[in-house]
Amino acid sequence: MFWKLGFFNMGNALRLLYGKCFQPSTTGDSDSVGPPYTTTAPAVSALAHDLFNFEITSQVPEALSQHVVSSREAQVTWYGKLLQAWKEAKPPPKTPEEVARLIVETLSRHQKADVEGLLEFYGLPHPSILAEISTGVPTRLPEFVRFQGGTRLPEGVEFEMHTLPVDGNTVPDGDGLNVYVNTDDPRESSNIPRAVLMAAVRRSKARAKKNYARADELRQKIIESGYQVIDLQNEEILARKYRIRLRGIDAPEMSMPFGKEAKEELVKLVHGKCLRVLVYGEDQYGRCVADIYCNGIFVQEVMLKKGLAWHYVAYDQRVEFATWQKEARTKKTGLWVQSNPEKPWEWRKKNKREGR
Repeated sequence: MFWKLGFFNMGNALRLLYGKCFQPSTTGDSDSVGPPYTTTAPAVSALAHDLFNFEITSQVPEALSQHVVSSREAQVTWYGKLLQAWKEAKPPPKTPEEVARLIVETLSRHQKADVEGLLEFYGLPHPSILAEISTGVPTRLPEFVRFQGGTRLPEGVEFEMHTLPVDGNTVPDGDGLNVYVNTDDPRESSNIPRAVLMAAVRRSKARAKKNYARADELRQKIIESGYQVIDLQNEEILARKYRIRLRGIDAPEMSMPFGKEAKEELVKLVHGKCLRVLVYGEDQYGRCVADIYCNGIFVQEVMLKKGLAWHYVAYDQRVEFATWQKEARTKKTGLWVQSNPEKPWEWRKKNKREGR
């Protein structure tokens, strides 16, 4: 494509990477798990390399036997299962936590000592650490979004996207956030406005000539078009901005009790993380109404179980949400320490000037 060639021919080019996330290679078998992926996490790349090697040679690492109790034949069985699970994962695991969960779930019927030994061998989080999350945070994806092969989206989902690392400073409150998606994503690459592409190319040229005033002017045009040039690990990435509204929950407004706490919890969950976003549609404010997953953790579940959001039952009747809210209310967690907390939607009716 023209815009890619234009970028790559310049010294200070916009290299379309996934930053801290995995990036498919342009070479090799697309079903493979080795060289086609790179990561900043040594533990993840080590397992990917060993699975790639296993796919070719059917051999498991020699040193593994020092960490597990089962035979070499059993180890071969594990790697076969893990290889298949990795290939079927959509998207592939990107972080040590996601890889650890994949191992634990794939080998759930095998000996605990073997699973723990395998995690230890790769320096991945221990199962107890995965479960050691503050009040009510889930340790695996809810069943209603887990599908055989990972290829079918939940009912009602229009599309799925994967973000660049989130800047916690852009989180406005406890049920919304701003995210950026790399334009190298297939869904994005074919829809970039020509004006944005040209502005990005001209900005890159201006910076190469040290014409920073012109470069800043062009960057502002890119931002006004709903895109951004993000500097990530000394690489510039052209990304599209999305405003997200978490589906099915309503957090206290910032002026309400627990409004600040809700925002702080959401920031803690997403800051610096690449998110999986399942989009159901768009609200009246132009925000994507979506379910958010962070390292396999369902963000709405966390907010409900910690008592930092209400189940927005008028817009989402999922039974799980009602159950999680009831649990928090019973335990008097978060906003439920109040005897009669005000509902955010009722507060907004009385305070229209501060409403959304």
